[in-house]
Amino acid sequence: MPEPTTERLPFEFMLSPEFGRDPYTEYGRLRERGPVHAIDFPRGVPAFVVIDHEHGRQALTDPRLAKGLGHAPGFFQDAVVRGNPALARNMLNSDPPDHTRLRRLVAGAFTARRTASLAPRIQEITDRLVDTMEAAGEADLLDDFAFPLPITVICELLGVPSADRADFREWSASLITPAFTEEAARQRDAVNAAVRAYFAGLIDERRRAPRDDMISALVTARDEEGLLSEQELLATLTLLLIAGHETTVNLIGNGMLALLTHPAQLGLLRERPELLPGAIEEFLRYEGPVERATFRFATEDMEIAGVPVPKGGVVHVSLGAAGRDPAAFDDPDTLDVTRTGNHHLAFGHGIHFCLGAPLARLEARIAFETLLSRLPGIRLACPAEDVAWRLNGSLIRGLQALPVRF
Repeated sequence: MPEPTTERLPFEFMLSPEFGRDPYTEYGRLRERGPVHAIDFPRGVPAFVVIDHEHGRQALTDPRLAKGLGHAPGFFQDAVVRGNPALARNMLNSDPPDHTRLRRLVAGAFTARRTASLAPRIQEITDRLVDTMEAAGEADLLDDFAFPLPITVICELLGVPSADRADFREWSASLITPAFTEEAARQRDAVNAAVRAYFAGLIDERRRAPRDDMISALVTARDEEGLLSEQELLATLTLLLIAGHETTVNLIGNGMLALLTHPAQLGLLRERPELLPGAIEEFLRYEGPVERATFRFATEDMEIAGVPVPKGGVVHVSLGAAGRDPAAFDDPDTLDVTRTGNHHLAFGHGIHFCLGAPLARLEARIAFETLLSRLPGIRLACPAEDVAWRLNGSLIRGLQALPVRF
């Protein structure tokens, strides 16, 4: 292993358009100098990015790296949580025992049996979306398919009107993007206010007229059992709505782009559909939907791969870089739908492993099966280099659009 580097990366290095289009080349250069790199974070806050699989996996489970925002530096709390105290009280941004309590409240909706029972409805939604695209002969696969499929599923699971999904997409894009400038913070304040008002209205409705949905179940847990606070109720619903579609949208979009730009792999998957479950794991590794895990905060002075991380230091793990680590994967920059033993970190690791991973995998399997069988002539409607990535510095790795023809 190389000696730990003392060079600090500029804060902007992960915010540039060049990095957004191709982070893996930059990560490859950094990997030659070590697995952990200090970042010149705003206000002098010590920050670090972990880019290899081994230390990334360890960091995701290290109890010294807390998720609770009470451990975050003051500036970070102002920049990330400003105007949105509810979002700071969800299971993603908490540690045991709060994390255990909050996760348990929603885990029942994402069990293997409950997830499998959703398959017929997911297939029905998928077929309807493909019917519409097929008739048109062309589509933006993101707007017309990859987004409406998972947002409809999660809305029905929660009990949220899917007719409001255009608002959800705008809110989600804002809330997952760090707001480190005053203008960005003001814009996100407005979104935060809209999200809180929206869910507060739904919660009031369910208090008056409960239904058989997750909102009603969580309201009961709040009002009758005292298992979570009002802020935690708002935060949990917001998190489930965002996380319940963002990962799957970009798993489908990124995976289809990978196939359309690797025709031999596309042909192999059509010839051998039994490879699809493994292919989905390969899409998650090769071009996963989450580029970086959410922040962690050192609760004591520590080291990661020999790099000193002081108490209060901000640490994030690059899941995308870990997926391309040659120490963990043979020929990592090659898409291989026959790859086995794919131990990627795309859904995280440890107690914060994505609760909705089984649902995302099911939605992706049905989506790819249907697209490949019903649209055999699907192809890009523009040069591959013109397909635009979202370049807003968010934790999400996804496309702005994916124009296709059939």
